[in-house]
Amino acid sequence: MMSRLKKMALLLAPAVLMVGCATKAPSYDYTAFKAAKPRSIVVLPPLNNSPEVNAGNSVYAQVSYPLAEAGYYVLPVAVVGETFKQNGLTNAADIHGVDVKKLNEIFGADAGLYITIDKYGSTYTVIDSVAVVAVTAKLVDLKSGTLLWEGKASASNNEGGNNGGGGLIGALVAAAVKQIINSTTDAAHPVAGVANARLLSAGMTNGLLYGPRSVKYQVQ
Repeated sequence: MMSRLKKMALLLAPAVLMVGCATKAPSYDYTAFKAAKPRSIVVLPPLNNSPEVNAGNSVYAQVSYPLAEAGYYVLPVAVVGETFKQNGLTNAADIHGVDVKKLNEIFGADAGLYITIDKYGSTYTVIDSVAVVAVTAKLVDLKSGTLLWEGKASASNNEGGNNGGGGLIGALVAAAVKQIINSTTDAAHPVAGVANARLLSAGMTNGLLYGPRSVKYQVQ
Protein backbone atom coordinates (compact mmCIF):
# COMPACT_ATOMS: atom_id res chain seq x y z
CA MET A 1 0.00 0.00 0.00
CA MET A 2 2.82 2.40 0.96
CA SER A 3 4.61 1.58 -2.27
CA ARG A 4 1.53 2.54 -4.32
CA LEU A 5 1.16 5.84 -2.41
CA LYS A 6 4.81 6.70 -3.06
CA LYS A 7 4.36 6.06 -6.77
CA MET A 8 1.27 8.30 -6.87
CA ALA A 9 3.14 11.04 -5.02
CA LEU A 10 5.99 10.90 -7.51
CA LEU A 11 3.56 11.12 -10.41
CA LEU A 12 1.66 14.05 -8.91
CA ALA A 13 4.74 16.04 -7.82
CA PRO A 14 5.55 17.48 -11.29
CA ALA A 15 1.93 18.57 -11.76
CA VAL A 16 1.94 20.35 -8.38
CA LEU A 17 5.16 22.12 -9.27
CA MET A 18 3.74 23.20 -12.63
CA VAL A 19 0.64 24.66 -10.97
CA GLY A 20 2.80 26.51 -8.44
CA CYS A 21 4.97 27.96 -11.18
CA ALA A 22 1.95 29.01 -13.22
CA THR A 23 0.33 30.95 -10.37
CA LYS A 24 3.45 32.71 -9.07
CA ALA A 25 3.84 36.25 -10.38
CA PRO A 26 7.12 36.86 -12.23
CA SER A 27 9.63 39.08 -10.43
CA TYR A 28 9.87 42.65 -11.70
CA ASP A 29 13.13 43.65 -13.39
CA TYR A 30 14.49 46.57 -11.33
CA THR A 31 17.72 46.98 -13.30
CA ALA A 32 16.81 50.42 -14.70
CA PHE A 33 15.30 51.54 -11.38
CA LYS A 34 18.46 50.69 -9.42
CA ALA A 35 20.69 52.33 -12.02
CA ALA A 36 18.69 55.59 -12.02
CA LYS A 37 18.45 55.88 -8.20
CA PRO A 38 15.66 58.50 -8.22
CA ARG A 39 15.51 60.73 -5.16
CA SER A 40 12.66 63.09 -6.06
CA ILE A 41 9.34 62.47 -7.82
CA VAL A 42 6.87 64.79 -9.51
CA VAL A 43 3.40 63.25 -9.71
CA LEU A 44 1.42 64.33 -12.76
CA PRO A 45 -2.35 64.86 -12.46
CA PRO A 46 -3.99 61.44 -13.01
CA LEU A 47 -5.53 60.48 -16.31
CA ASN A 48 -9.17 59.70 -15.47
CA ASN A 49 -10.80 56.92 -17.49
CA SER A 50 -13.76 56.61 -15.11
CA PRO A 51 -17.09 58.45 -15.48
CA GLU A 52 -16.63 60.19 -12.10
CA VAL A 53 -15.46 63.78 -12.63
CA ASN A 54 -13.99 64.05 -9.13
CA ALA A 55 -11.90 60.89 -9.43
CA GLY A 56 -8.74 62.71 -10.51
CA ASN A 57 -8.77 65.13 -7.59
CA SER A 58 -9.53 62.36 -5.11
CA VAL A 59 -6.69 60.11 -6.22
CA TYR A 60 -4.25 63.00 -6.73
CA ALA A 61 -4.82 64.31 -3.20
CA GLN A 62 -3.74 60.98 -1.70
CA VAL A 63 -0.57 60.07 -3.62
CA SER A 64 2.06 61.98 -1.63
CA TYR A 65 1.85 60.08 1.66
CA PRO A 66 2.76 56.55 0.48
CA LEU A 67 5.55 57.94 -1.72
CA ALA A 68 6.98 59.99 1.15
CA GLU A 69 6.74 56.98 3.46
CA ALA A 70 8.61 54.97 0.82
CA GLY A 71 11.52 57.39 1.13
CA TYR A 72 11.13 59.88 -1.72
CA TYR A 73 10.88 63.65 -1.85
CA VAL A 74 7.54 64.35 -3.52
CA LEU A 75 6.88 67.74 -5.06
CA PRO A 76 3.67 69.21 -3.55
CA VAL A 77 0.84 68.23 -5.88
CA ALA A 78 -0.93 71.58 -5.39
CA VAL A 79 2.18 73.40 -6.60
CA VAL A 80 2.60 71.01 -9.53
CA GLY A 81 -1.03 71.42 -10.57
CA GLU A 82 -0.84 75.21 -10.34
CA THR A 83 2.39 75.25 -12.35
CA PHE A 84 0.73 73.35 -15.19
CA LYS A 85 -2.28 75.65 -15.01
CA GLN A 86 -0.06 78.75 -15.24
CA ASN A 87 1.44 77.25 -18.39
CA GLY A 88 -1.98 76.66 -19.96
CA LEU A 89 -2.17 72.92 -19.24
CA THR A 90 -5.32 71.83 -17.42
CA ASN A 91 -6.09 68.54 -19.19
CA ALA A 92 -4.38 65.43 -17.78
CA ALA A 93 -3.98 63.88 -21.23
CA ASP A 94 -2.11 66.96 -22.47
CA ILE A 95 0.04 67.01 -19.33
CA HIS A 96 0.96 63.34 -19.78
CA GLY A 97 2.11 64.21 -23.29
CA VAL A 98 4.67 66.81 -22.16
CA ASP A 99 8.25 65.85 -23.02
CA VAL A 100 10.03 64.30 -20.04
CA LYS A 101 13.08 66.53 -20.39
CA LYS A 102 10.79 69.57 -20.26
CA LEU A 103 9.30 68.24 -17.02
CA ASN A 104 12.80 67.80 -15.62
CA GLU A 105 13.66 71.34 -16.65
CA ILE A 106 10.55 72.83 -15.01
CA PHE A 107 10.40 70.81 -11.79
CA GLY A 108 13.95 69.54 -11.36
CA ALA A 109 12.67 66.10 -10.26
CA ASP A 110 14.51 62.88 -11.02
CA ALA A 111 11.41 60.91 -11.97
CA GLY A 112 7.81 61.47 -13.02
CA LEU A 113 4.89 59.34 -11.84
CA TYR A 114 2.09 58.86 -14.38
CA ILE A 115 -1.17 57.56 -12.88
CA THR A 116 -4.24 56.32 -14.74
CA ILE A 117 -7.59 55.78 -13.01
CA ASP A 118 -9.31 52.77 -14.55
CA LYS A 119 -12.22 52.51 -12.11
CA TYR A 120 -13.65 54.92 -9.57
CA GLY A 121 -17.09 55.04 -7.99
CA SER A 122 -19.95 52.94 -6.69
CA THR A 123 -21.74 50.12 -8.45
CA TYR A 124 -25.24 49.14 -7.40
CA THR A 125 -26.94 45.75 -7.36
CA VAL A 126 -30.15 44.53 -5.75
CA ILE A 127 -28.50 43.48 -2.50
CA ASP A 128 -25.35 45.58 -2.35
CA SER A 129 -23.55 48.81 -3.20
CA VAL A 130 -19.80 48.67 -3.66
CA ALA A 131 -17.28 51.48 -4.12
CA VAL A 132 -14.34 50.37 -6.26
CA VAL A 133 -11.11 52.10 -7.28
CA ALA A 134 -8.54 50.66 -9.70
CA VAL A 135 -5.36 52.52 -10.63
CA THR A 136 -2.24 51.91 -12.69
CA ALA A 137 1.03 53.83 -12.63
CA LYS A 138 4.42 54.08 -14.26
CA LEU A 139 7.57 55.77 -12.99
CA VAL A 140 9.71 57.37 -15.68
CA ASP A 141 13.26 58.78 -15.51
CA LEU A 142 12.88 62.44 -16.50
CA LYS A 143 16.44 62.71 -17.77
CA SER A 144 16.38 59.79 -20.21
CA GLY A 145 12.71 58.85 -20.58
CA THR A 146 13.48 55.31 -19.40
CA LEU A 147 10.66 53.36 -17.78
CA LEU A 148 11.79 52.55 -14.24
CA TRP A 149 8.73 50.79 -12.87
CA GLU A 150 5.04 50.16 -13.52
CA GLY A 151 2.28 48.57 -11.47
CA LYS A 152 -1.42 48.41 -10.73
CA ALA A 153 -3.69 48.05 -7.71
CA SER A 154 -7.34 48.13 -6.75
CA ALA A 155 -9.49 48.29 -3.64
CA SER A 156 -13.15 48.25 -2.65
CA ASN A 157 -15.16 48.94 0.48
CA ASN A 158 -16.66 45.46 0.41
CA GLU A 159 -13.55 43.29 0.55
CA GLY A 160 -14.61 41.68 3.81
CA GLY A 161 -17.93 40.61 2.27
CA ASN A 162 -21.33 40.90 3.93
CA ASN A 163 -21.08 38.90 7.12
CA GLY A 164 -24.11 40.37 8.81
CA GLY A 165 -27.17 38.37 9.75
CA GLY A 166 -30.78 38.95 8.88
CA GLY A 167 -31.01 36.86 5.72
CA LEU A 168 -32.27 38.32 2.46
CA ILE A 169 -34.43 41.02 4.10
CA GLY A 170 -31.52 42.16 6.22
CA ALA A 171 -29.25 42.26 3.17
CA LEU A 172 -31.80 44.33 1.22
CA VAL A 173 -32.18 46.84 4.06
CA ALA A 174 -28.41 47.10 4.52
CA ALA A 175 -27.94 47.58 0.78
CA ALA A 176 -30.60 50.32 0.68
CA VAL A 177 -28.90 52.21 3.50
CA LYS A 178 -25.49 51.75 1.90
CA GLN A 179 -26.76 53.01 -1.46
CA ILE A 180 -28.15 56.16 0.16
CA ILE A 181 -24.83 56.83 1.89
CA ASN A 182 -22.81 56.15 -1.26
CA SER A 183 -25.05 58.36 -3.39
CA THR A 184 -24.84 61.33 -1.00
CA THR A 185 -21.11 61.07 -0.20
CA ASP A 186 -18.00 60.17 -2.15
CA ALA A 187 -17.70 56.63 -0.84
CA ALA A 188 -14.83 55.94 -3.21
CA HIS A 189 -12.56 58.63 -1.72
CA PRO A 190 -11.26 56.57 1.23
CA VAL A 191 -11.08 53.54 -1.06
CA ALA A 192 -8.80 55.54 -3.36
CA GLY A 193 -6.45 56.04 -0.42
CA VAL A 194 -6.26 52.27 0.07
CA ALA A 195 -5.65 51.66 -3.64
CA ASN A 196 -2.90 54.32 -3.66
CA ALA A 197 -1.23 52.73 -0.65
CA ARG A 198 -1.26 49.32 -2.30
CA LEU A 199 0.12 50.77 -5.50
CA LEU A 200 2.78 53.14 -4.17
CA SER A 201 4.01 51.70 -0.87
CA ALA A 202 7.54 50.31 -1.00
CA GLY A 203 8.33 46.74 -0.03
CA MET A 204 5.31 45.22 -1.78
CA THR A 205 5.69 42.34 -4.22
CA ASN A 206 6.81 43.88 -7.54
CA GLY A 207 6.14 47.32 -6.03
CA LEU A 208 8.25 50.46 -5.74
CA LEU A 209 11.72 50.20 -4.26
CA TYR A 210 12.54 52.17 -1.11
CA GLY A 211 13.85 55.68 -1.72
CA PRO A 212 16.97 57.31 -0.23
CA ARG A 213 15.06 58.89 2.66
CA SER A 214 14.06 55.46 3.98
CA VAL A 215 16.15 53.49 6.49
CA LYS A 216 15.46 50.46 4.28
CA TYR A 217 16.93 52.12 1.19
CA GLN A 218 19.90 49.77 0.78
CA VAL A 219 18.09 46.65 2.05
CA GLN A 220 16.32 45.62 -1.14
